[in-house]
Amino acid sequence: MAYQANPSKARSRYAPFRDCPEPMRDFLSYLLTIRNLSPRTVDGYYIDLRTFFRFLKQYRNGQPDANTLADVVIQDIPVEMICSIRLSDAYAFLNFSYEQLGNQANARARKVSALSSFYQYLNTKTTLLPENPIKNLDRPSAKRALPKYLTLEESKELLTAADQSETPEHLRNYCMLTLFLNCGMRLSELVGLNRTDVRFDERTLRLLGKGNKERIVYLNDACIRSIQQYQTDYDRREKEIHRRDDALFISAKTGKRLSPRRVEQIIGECLRAAGLNGKGYTPHKLRHTAATLLYQYGEVDVRILKEILGHANLGTTEIYTHVSNRQLENAADRSPLAAAHAASSPSSNDESGD
Repeated sequence: MAYQANPSKARSRYAPFRDCPEPMRDFLSYLLTIRNLSPRTVDGYYIDLRTFFRFLKQYRNGQPDANTLADVVIQDIPVEMICSIRLSDAYAFLNFSYEQLGNQANARARKVSALSSFYQYLNTKTTLLPENPIKNLDRPSAKRALPKYLTLEESKELLTAADQSETPEHLRNYCMLTLFLNCGMRLSELVGLNRTDVRFDERTLRLLGKGNKERIVYLNDACIRSIQQYQTDYDRREKEIHRRDDALFISAKTGKRLSPRRVEQIIGECLRAAGLNGKGYTPHKLRHTAATLLYQYGEVDVRILKEILGHANLGTTEIYTHVSNRQLENAADRSPLAAAHAASSPSSNDESGD
């Protein structure tokens, strides 16, 4: 029986990286197949390393030029050039990224991560480099901005608009919004859901997160109800829909799993219907919203929030612990001395001073 690839599995846009020098191609394949990083993450490494080696080729041959950088071919870069870089080359590249490419601190920090990972790989996983030449490369300091999120009132307005929509798919769209806003899942996690991932008896949902790491999230009544209503509707319309996929969320037209881009479009349509368009809200901002509302209103401990969101490090989760005025007011009211008061008021005829 011939092998059939899973059509729902995300793929790298650039693999098998034929336009790269061999060590870089091997590194990217290693990230995909051994480290099991997401194709989107690997594609980001590819773009940053490609930019670096295009710069390096120009830099070694004269003055690098941002206007012609995209025309530089890197496939023929010899291994000797790759292994000969110095720390000063990396800093020159970061300066070029800032001055000519207009990269802000976060973008430059991402380039540092790509370079550091690549040269660590050459040093530890191959025999090409006995030492890592950029092991002391510093990462640019970046301001850590607060995540953008919907308020509680906006979240309710969004759900109401989806519920009142007259489109045939309003129950599906309402269900997706409910899961985003209650479970804090990533877009890729929602798209990857299968019907078998839902366990109604256990009130759980199995998610496949970054690096193919599984985690279980618990479903509240709103999630259970919305999934059941959506599934009942689609089962009733079975002859019309012609399901071709075991995905939880499918297209009524094709019967196949919704793509990430299509989910983004659907969320955009729901935001417009709620009058919330133009504010920069996206599916990922709905994840931020779920995390923020859980912390601010549900008073969920940050360590529990880390597990719900599937973060590898607690530091990543701590960005959601920004406090609201409501929390500050509650904190003041909960002081053990909040009820303290003077036993008596000063006498009106007391003229004594300090």
